[in-house]
Amino acid sequence: MPVYMTPDEINRRLERILLSVQKPGRYIGGEYNQVVKDWDSVRFRVALAFPDIYDLGMSNLGLAVLYDIVNRRSDLLAERVYAPWPDMEAAMREAGIPLYSLETKHPLAEFDLIGFTLPYEALYTNVLYMLDLAGIPIRAADRDDGDPIVIAGGHATFNPAPMADFFDAFAIGDGEELILDVIRALMESKGRSRQERLRALATVPGMLVPSLYRELYNPDGTVAGFESLAPEVRLPILKRIVPILPPPPTDLLVPNVDTVHNRAPIEIMRGCTRGCRFCHAGMVTRPVRERPVEDVVNAVEEIIASTGFDEIGLLSLSSSDYRRIRDLVEIISDRLGDSHLNINLPSLRIETSSADLMEALEGSRRSSMTFAPEAGTERMRNIINKVMPTNQVLDVAREVFSRGWRTIKLYFMIGHPQETEDDVRAIADLAKEVLRRGREFHGRKASVHVSVSTFVPKPHTPFQWVPVDDEDSVRAKQKLLRDEMRGHGLRLNWNDYHETLLEAFLTRGDRRLSAVIERAWRLGARFDAWQEHFRPDLWRQAFEENGIEIAFYTHRRRELDEVFPWDVVSTGVRKSYLKQEYLRSLRGEPRSDCRQQCYGCGIMPVYADIRRELPDDAWFCPKPAR
Repeated sequence: MPVYMTPDEINRRLERILLSVQKPGRYIGGEYNQVVKDWDSVRFRVALAFPDIYDLGMSNLGLAVLYDIVNRRSDLLAERVYAPWPDMEAAMREAGIPLYSLETKHPLAEFDLIGFTLPYEALYTNVLYMLDLAGIPIRAADRDDGDPIVIAGGHATFNPAPMADFFDAFAIGDGEELILDVIRALMESKGRSRQERLRALATVPGMLVPSLYRELYNPDGTVAGFESLAPEVRLPILKRIVPILPPPPTDLLVPNVDTVHNRAPIEIMRGCTRGCRFCHAGMVTRPVRERPVEDVVNAVEEIIASTGFDEIGLLSLSSSDYRRIRDLVEIISDRLGDSHLNINLPSLRIETSSADLMEALEGSRRSSMTFAPEAGTERMRNIINKVMPTNQVLDVAREVFSRGWRTIKLYFMIGHPQETEDDVRAIADLAKEVLRRGREFHGRKASVHVSVSTFVPKPHTPFQWVPVDDEDSVRAKQKLLRDEMRGHGLRLNWNDYHETLLEAFLTRGDRRLSAVIERAWRLGARFDAWQEHFRPDLWRQAFEENGIEIAFYTHRRRELDEVFPWDVVSTGVRKSYLKQEYLRSLRGEPRSDCRQQCYGCGIMPVYADIRRELPDDAWFCPKPAR
């Protein structure tokens, strides 16, 4: 397949194939608010890639933020690319069309930088799929001076090891400032050898270059440590943070086709102080930083004017914890109450105030309210540090139903450390009790939808030492719930255990997994996040051919002093603190919200210099003495 092809030729060939594929609107660009620049008038060109279909990628806020930041610079250009669905891939290969950008139809191979967003692990094989379709060598070591630099950012990169062979560099942490530093380093080193440019990237704080460090192993296969291969590389790589969240993008792209979230997203707060021991996002996004109410309200008004969206998602890990959430809701209601705007507040705590907030948003549709108890018993919730009395859950359910909602959605996990059959049965019991509260107000029209996922111990969390629950145990727990939750008004969803295993070995893997990922892709693995395309048999074959046991990564309990593959990066939260939290979980001892008391997670000392320069209320961590 030709790698270099003119945009005009790509357009001509596209005209012959687009009517033969599903949803051709995914592949044509031209969206309202799209930014198109003169290719030859800019100094540097970035392709922002999301390794799944347009319908999902267009809802990704991280990519939208970077698109806005780069395109604000007159000398830079950012364009987008998403993974073609298999029918489009087949048509492109037959027509000889390389993977191209939506804005100007330039082949990906002509860009200076390709930046992949990796929010979760099931996208890994799609990265290889996209690079291959673009005609770019999938392994970083095989690329030469004429190939684009390929980097990745996003939550999945906090363990960069499994994908280390495929990326030239990883951007660890917040990307708003980091993306421009990366571009600057590559612009300044343009014309030098690829290795020299990668060494220049390694000097950028927050950038990890896999070719410049080596993973060392013990005789038993565990990681012994890391060896830096260049003076520029000082391990671990500390994540980047933006001390004050910049204004959010408001000239958002309006999709050509329906997307998974047909709404405009605004991040109101980054980070979380709750300290749930299973929660990767809550640990890696510390410290908490809030956007001012005025910035959020102004952004809502600008988005409505520039896009026509009638739904806004106010995003955070715990919306109820935003300090001025009541003010925010009231101001939006006062200013925009007549605009028929629907405001979505995900991640609400199980408190009566959550119902108050949703009721205050008069324009909001009352279809369902979602809460996440995560476990069925108070004992289990103490272990995972998701502390709430069962009576509180039921009181809030009654309050929600009494205000007009007919459906409550509840999210739980099974497979928690120290979980018993009674803990699992309690999930069904709690769902039934919630339904009883609903029937007090709505009779048989009340419903409770329960989603149960299987717990995966994530890197950089207090549970990173524990194993994944075994298959027989998980399937028995799922059967128990199916048996217990029959009847009108109850709905149960659960995930397949093979999907749990995929997430587990990819999120907990080391650099040896790159060979497994490549082999699985060559066997045909792609779109692993889609049930109709996920092939666990291909992954098992890839492990067997590489002589690696899946259970080594998934079912092995880690020693307290074990070195992890992800220790090559630092989130700013001390490993000793995570270990302390893990030991407390074994005793069933919860911690209160660290807004109430600092427990010394390590964030403050690491970023003390930044914190000193900020207003007193910019972070929740105490301000260091000058």
